[in-house]
Amino acid sequence: MMTGLPLDQVRTLLAVVDEGTFDAAAAALHVTPSAVSQRVKALEQRTGRVLLVRTKPVRPTESGEVVVRFARQLARLERDALAELGTPGEGEVTRVSVAVNADSLATWFLEALTRVPDRERLCFELRREDETRTAELLREGLVMAAVTSSPEAVAGCAVRTLGRMRYLAAAGPGFVERWLGGPLRDGLADAPVVTFDRSDDIQDGFLRELGRDGASRMRHAVPTSEGFVEAVALGLGWGMVPEVQANPLLRTGRLISLAPDRPVDVPLYWQQWKLDSPALAALAEAVTAAASETLW
Repeated sequence: MMTGLPLDQVRTLLAVVDEGTFDAAAAALHVTPSAVSQRVKALEQRTGRVLLVRTKPVRPTESGEVVVRFARQLARLERDALAELGTPGEGEVTRVSVAVNADSLATWFLEALTRVPDRERLCFELRREDETRTAELLREGLVMAAVTSSPEAVAGCAVRTLGRMRYLAAAGPGFVERWLGGPLRDGLADAPVVTFDRSDDIQDGFLRELGRDGASRMRHAVPTSEGFVEAVALGLGWGMVPEVQANPLLRTGRLISLAPDRPVDVPLYWQQWKLDSPALAALAEAVTAAASETLW
């Protein structure tokens, strides 16, 4: 019967995942590649599970993700304990990894980070991902916290409601004149559309709300939030623009709201490891405060 997870084996598994290969992990840990391999095999025998897919780079299996997440949480708790004991390394900072969607990153999230007190000495490592997929990075143990569209808590995580990101269907005036002379739902279905990437379906969802099934045939993918808005303003296509980005352009006439009475609201949530960590607590407080001032 398994009685526990040896910490040296757990840390070794994490090093292999982070470094990508057994040799690189050995160099990082200052041990031989053979020692790394033996520790990982011993941990797999102890858990009775295959924990790594031996590709290049290696990647954790579903069971491996559980152990990797535990290893990262353990490292977080260890750093917090050392800080409370007053024995962190001189000048040491706390690195916090967060997954956040592009529109939040371009609008309100960076301002939230400035609200974290300087005394926390946090160093942020942001990973941009669609809000429908950020929870997966939490599940894999790759980040400590995430802005996500899912209210379902990832195992070992706590969830807070942030609010709703509001989107407006918009287009440039020249685009409206060229493509949208008739009923809106017919015009949009036949007109070019700007999307963030291939998984972005908010525009298609808006068309369905108007009573049109299917997707626009001419689709431009612009994978940055600022570039997306500029592409819409320049007339490349119509798109669902975050209200906070659309408002200045609506006031100057660079954008026209196509359906002011039909905004689309996307709920956002904050998920983070369920740890008694001062660093994560300070970050969560700053994020929820900033979100309350920007989101609906």
